[in-house]
Amino acid sequence: MTHGDRRTSLVVLVVGVVAFVGLAAWLVPWHPVPGGTPPPASPGSVFTARQISAAEDFSTWARVWSWSSLAVSLLVAGWLGFTRLGARLVERLPGRWWVQVVLTVAALVLVGRVVTLPFAVLMHRLLLDRGLTHQSWGGFASDLVRTELVTIVTTSVGLVVLLACARRWRRAWPAVAGGLLAVLVLAGSFVYPLVVEPLFNSFTPLPDGPLRSQILRLADREHVHVDDVLVADASRRTTTLNAYVSGFGSTRRVVVYDNLLKDLPDDQVLSVVAHELGHARHDDVVIGSLLGAAGALAGVGLLGLLVGPLGRRRAMGDPALVPLLLALLAIGTVLASPLENAVSRQIETRADVDALEATHDPQAFIAMQRQLSLTSLADPTPPAWSQFWFGSHPTTLTRIAIARQLGGS
Repeated sequence: MTHGDRRTSLVVLVVGVVAFVGLAAWLVPWHPVPGGTPPPASPGSVFTARQISAAEDFSTWARVWSWSSLAVSLLVAGWLGFTRLGARLVERLPGRWWVQVVLTVAALVLVGRVVTLPFAVLMHRLLLDRGLTHQSWGGFASDLVRTELVTIVTTSVGLVVLLACARRWRRAWPAVAGGLLAVLVLAGSFVYPLVVEPLFNSFTPLPDGPLRSQILRLADREHVHVDDVLVADASRRTTTLNAYVSGFGSTRRVVVYDNLLKDLPDDQVLSVVAHELGHARHDDVVIGSLLGAAGALAGVGLLGLLVGPLGRRRAMGDPALVPLLLALLAIGTVLASPLENAVSRQIETRADVDALEATHDPQAFIAMQRQLSLTSLADPTPPAWSQFWFGSHPTTLTRIAIARQLGGS
């Protein structure tokens, strides 16, 4: 890497970090709870001792399998990326440089899936044993294949853009690639609900009736335009209860899981939907996309600084660098998780507050949170470091404490 490349990479890194910090300070609700976030409710005031024991036992084994899978995937990515083995694999692949990029991504994604497959199987067996899914092994395998195909396509697009910029603009590539990848992150938020979601679920309109009318009135109350209310056939894959608001503008729709409608009374369903409408009201998907775009810009700048020392004198546009780039991406994703999840927890807390204010029904919210936790066997008191690193939502006990505080109980 030349001095000019390093300088451009440093500038891109600084711009990305400044943009991320500025956007986070401006858009993220760092104090979302009026009066401040209270301490979590005591476990015994919400769950029985048997329920707590069942959740903790399940969560312990779920962490064992998921963290083992993560550790193995990082070791394999590092082995292929930081040794000559990955580059030698690329050099044996046929086709033009961009074909080699796609083939390399496909090969390494498949290797990663094969070495972590035992943990995925053990996790699925755990979910079956605890009644958290009724999905057949055939459906499980089908979802794995679809997930890996989506990963291969999206990763290949990003890397082809990155290497194409490096091959075309030898010195300015960090700025050009950073800008283009930031745009791709934003575009992905619009494309995902239209292209990816239908690969995993089928959707049908919620029939006309009192619940559909209540959801639409709730959307009007939260000043959120909703084009439709759909039901996803999620029960074929999971017993977890959920809903979300998907899309933008004329494509925005409320999506509720079929098992949510089956297992919860209407007032609790409305609490779930109100939370999701709170996200839409504040354009939280857009906020996340903007932060992701700034993060992508910073990531490209950091990548430009690291590839020179780690790339064994290979030019940035060389497809033989793909294993190294994927290893750095995997490590960077894990290291960025605490910051990403800290932002997510604040945004989720604001959506909870919006739901409580929109429904004026804290008891339904509390009952809903309790039922969702029981249905998913969520650990009511996860290890502090685990919640810090991997927790994308506040704990159930924190959410219930907020509802009690805002409800005056």
